[in-house]
Amino acid sequence: MSKLSKAKGFKKSKNGLYLSMATTAFGAFSVAKQAKLARTESDTLRLIDAAVSAAAIATGLAILYRELKRLGDDDVLLG
Repeated sequence: MSKLSKAKGFKKSKNGLYLSMATTAFGAFSVAKQAKLARTESDTLRLIDAAVSAAAIATGLAILYRELKRLGDDDVLLG
């Protein structure tokens, strides 16, 4: 099995999905900082950008969660 096919397989594995969820959630910190800065500067356009970014993160996490459920994870936390 080549390294490239191993990497492609990892992306669809449970561990790969957990890693993707963690990195996506980590992006929320950046969005929170952006929103805080926008509020202190009363920058409406940056605040809108932060809201759209937060929506994208939430959607991304929902998609990753759905993929994790499709893999049939037996984790107690996932139900």
